[in-house]
Amino acid sequence: MAKDNVTRDGTLAGIPEEKIDMLAATSVLQQQASEIRNLRINWQSYLQSQMIGNDDYILITSIDNAAAGQRDQLIKENKSQLAKTFLNLLEHVSKDQTIQYILVMIDDMLQEDRSRVEVFREHSSRKKEPVCGQFLNLLNGSDGFIINMTARIIAKIACWSSELMDKSDLHFYLSWLKEQLKITNNEYMQSVARCLQMMLRIDEYRAAFISVDGISTLLSVLTGRVNFQIQYQLIFCIWVLTFNPKLAERMNKFSVIPILADILSDSVKEKVTRIILAAFRNLIEKPEDPSISKEHCIAMVQSKVLKQLSILEQRKFDDEDIVEDVQFLNDKLQASVQDLSSFDEYATEVKTGRLEWSPVHRSAQFWRENAGRLNEKNYELLRILIHLLETSRDALVLSVASYDIGEYVRHYPRGKIVIENLGGKQLVMQLLSHEDPNVRYEALLAVQKLMVHNWEYLGRQLEKEQESPANKSQGVLTGKA
Repeated sequence: MAKDNVTRDGTLAGIPEEKIDMLAATSVLQQQASEIRNLRINWQSYLQSQMIGNDDYILITSIDNAAAGQRDQLIKENKSQLAKTFLNLLEHVSKDQTIQYILVMIDDMLQEDRSRVEVFREHSSRKKEPVCGQFLNLLNGSDGFIINMTARIIAKIACWSSELMDKSDLHFYLSWLKEQLKITNNEYMQSVARCLQMMLRIDEYRAAFISVDGISTLLSVLTGRVNFQIQYQLIFCIWVLTFNPKLAERMNKFSVIPILADILSDSVKEKVTRIILAAFRNLIEKPEDPSISKEHCIAMVQSKVLKQLSILEQRKFDDEDIVEDVQFLNDKLQASVQDLSSFDEYATEVKTGRLEWSPVHRSAQFWRENAGRLNEKNYELLRILIHLLETSRDALVLSVASYDIGEYVRHYPRGKIVIENLGGKQLVMQLLSHEDPNVRYEALLAVQKLMVHNWEYLGRQLEKEQESPANKSQGVLTGKA
């Protein structure tokens, strides 16, 4: 897998566009497109019913009947009319079958020569309209082939044009793709993922995808039951996102590492393994903050990636990139294990959201030495623990988070006040009625620590008052000194 950055025109260095397109050649959309190409449309009837004008009729019939070589010449000679004709047809024709045919013609035309997207851009510039405007309207239809072939055309125009997609159109389009990913048993999932693979090669589109909560959606789909082809395509999207250093730094806040580690441990397909390793490598190489790279290494160690690397080292791979990535990751993770402090390990575990009874939780020495460090970065780790109490459905996570909050309160003098101010006390108390007995038990212990800490604090205050000079004087006067 190429490690070079992604070029502006959307081509990944080292991977020809044609090779990537072969991945989608067996998709439902492509199979249906093959059948639609064999149709014959009666353009004469549209002319006679005055649904299309004479200029549009002459051009569409000429292109439709031309051989490949002739078609190229026709397009060059009729650039100014071409986009106008296709868009007129899409606007005035209502029959689904004909719209399908027109869209396949447009897609094939763009696929043959990507510079042809400029025909649509120039047409929209003359009309002072967004280049994808009319195509975006077709996404609201009900025919699955029409909306997904349209989405494919939009991706090509957005990625291959000399100008970036209009921001509001981009937001609409990426939101639409995201919602399509959520559809259960979507037969066009492969095509939707393919559009995202194209879009996310362009850096300006990556931030827009993040803004529509795209990463959470990708990961939600990946944690469900999807075939290896969809796994590959969606992890490809994550890999491409990690070429942006700022996004690479934020990525594991979405628990990308443990989720990809789980897929890696189950993967039997070499291309899925390859793309996960490439994503892991970027998560270490791309962040500009060394502490985040270190954090990612620790997260990989905790997600048992070292064990998987050890297994992969025993396998024979023809792909040199896999061998190289395995060696790189192994070296980095082994080095991070040597430098690992107990607090680093704890902080990384909390940030992944996958709490378990690792040794640091039960270590009294750890809490004595590190309880105060949970206040760092505006109580970052405490806020995560409290958020887990509120959102997690995992009994183990809830048990460990409750225990940790109790230990923090027990070992940090102002812990009770901090937890109350952050809303943690109420959440712990709600868990007293949780259906899982282990959660109830740990919540009860945490509540007891909150209460005991209160009495200990009160006791110390009473002792101080008794030792104050005023009290001592009062004691002499009353004969109790």
